[in-house]
Amino acid sequence: MQILCRSCKLIHSRVSTGLFITQSRKPEMSIFSTIKSAIITSSGLDSPAYKEVNKQDDVDERRYAAAKWVSTSIQGMEHDKAQKEGFQRLFKYITGNNKPGTKVDMTAPVATRVNPGAGPNCENTFTVSFYIPTKHQEDPPQPSDPNVFIEEWPERTILSQGFGGFAKEEAWLGQAKKLASCVETKGVKVKENVWFTAAYNSPFQLFGRTNEVWFVKE
Repeated sequence: MQILCRSCKLIHSRVSTGLFITQSRKPEMSIFSTIKSAIITSSGLDSPAYKEVNKQDDVDERRYAAAKWVSTSIQGMEHDKAQKEGFQRLFKYITGNNKPGTKVDMTAPVATRVNPGAGPNCENTFTVSFYIPTKHQEDPPQPSDPNVFIEEWPERTILSQGFGGFAKEEAWLGQAKKLASCVETKGVKVKENVWFTAAYNSPFQLFGRTNEVWFVKE
């Protein structure tokens, strides 16, 4: 199963991952410095509930319960750029930029849904999401920003493969290729034209970092 070549040509197969162009960009320190003291690791942060169904060859099969997430969508060609822009919008939401002015706790992971464009020169849709904490699940604060919205993710089975380090576009792409190869070898059917990245750590955590690539099982 092929995912995407380095020349950014989209290759259609069972799983398509979209277009990535690697560029070096500085982190948004004005936001991340605000959360440095609060979020050094993902330990203790609220996370979506799931049941582990199976684990084989470093691939986790998990059944996630239905839950609400706060999300924002960005059109573009670059995962990292879209993720940073989406994070900024959602961070403003949890720090009070919502209709009741409620502060919402940070959660993990920061999930980015990738819906590839129709061709090599088409923009992808990147939807960046924060899990709504358990105490706000029934009645999440409504966003003030028209580009931010609450969505309910249905119950579904995710195939996940993790890796460490600081994840950039080449790392996400490489892991997606690896997971796609595992999925193809096993003959497991997954949803086409959509995949996820999941980042669990603050940029200030240097060691023990956790990143995951997710495919949705049919």
